Amino acid sequence: MDKPAICGGNPIRDTKIFYGHQYIDEADIQAVVDVLRSDYLTCGPKITELEEKLCQITGAKYAVVCSNGTAALHLACMAAGVTVGDEVITTPITFAASANCALYCGAKPVFADINEETYNIDPANVEALTNEKTKAVVAVDFTGQSVELDRLTEHCRKHNLVLIEDGAHVIGTRYNGKCNGSIADMTTLSFHPVKTVTCGEGGAVLTNSEEYYKKLILYRAHGITRAPEQMEHEPDGAWYYEQIALGMNYRLTDIQAALLISQLNKLPAFSKRRKEIVKAYNEAFLKLPQIIVQKEIPESDTTRHLYILRLNRERLKIDRKQFFEALAAENICCNVHYIPTYYFPYYEKLGYKRGLCPKAEKLYEEIISLPLYYAMTDQDVQDVIGAVTKISEYYGI
Repeated sequence: MDKPAICGGNPIRDTKIFYGHQYIDEADIQAVVDVLRSDYLTCGPKITELEEKLCQITGAKYAVVCSNGTAALHLACMAAGVTVGDEVITTPITFAASANCALYCGAKPVFADINEETYNIDPANVEALTNEKTKAVVAVDFTGQSVELDRLTEHCRKHNLVLIEDGAHVIGTRYNGKCNGSIADMTTLSFHPVKTVTCGEGGAVLTNSEEYYKKLILYRAHGITRAPEQMEHEPDGAWYYEQIALGMNYRLTDIQAALLISQLNKLPAFSKRRKEIVKAYNEAFLKLPQIIVQKEIPESDTTRHLYILRLNRERLKIDRKQFFEALAAENICCNVHYIPTYYFPYYEKLGYKRGLCPKAEKLYEEIISLPLYYAMTDQDVQDVIGAVTKISEYYGI
């Protein structure tokens, strides 16, 4: 049995591999250069082109791009009418923005537990937590696997709730044959560099509702309108505009839009490669009793943003931290997604306590995010598998 590098053995590889990395090619670079040489760096034609492309890809009627995924969630909550006294149900296994968006609007985040096999929000717990104060559900497609949209949609319709799908991980995924982004009341996207497609930062809200679309457009740009039909006063001239609501400056630049349009052209290739890597990981790790493989629901044809390695701690002599450090010694640099949101000091000061979501808390203690990105070579994938196998077998019970 090979000795792990952390115990003095030879590492699996000589160079480090990280859990995520963007892929930028010459077409991406040229797209940005073309905008830099154009008349518009912001508020230009690339924004409309990008929004039309997102609608084409996802099947959504409307797309509103914005500065980042957090801005997208905030805009969605504003458009949904979330306000002081409301409650918004979400999952703790997510980035903090999924709950912060409720706080931005003066509402209270309520944390529902997860399905312990898929790691996504449990619709049954959402149903149990719904009350007269509940205004919206922010359901996160964790790792890129779709949440159970049929059941969540049915529940939200029954109780007159707004279903906001936090699709930061989900672009490229289909649910029952339909693209995610065309199903929920609103779906938010993120284009951070570790996501499947990127423009540095950036986000979007997708919706089929004209009412939400008009609100999103307004709130994205200071609450200002140039549309005469929305104005309360007679325009002084062609320059005239009015602020009719309190909005934000959440605009995306044409520079970023051009990069993202180019990236979206590669989405089929990105999705295909990610599926190949996930398949290789699953086939290898299903053979290891020390590892638990994330379950995928049959309705979700998933383009996975994250690959979650879950440790079967009953079959290991070491804990998650030791496993993580052992992987790092093999030059496999991983991450953990996510620390339960209500663990953070800010949420503790708001009165949230540990124990709210036992399944989510247990999951957090057992997970590691492995490298997963388009540019990984077959050898990179085999190195990751080799390192996980070496450590699992050496420390296995």
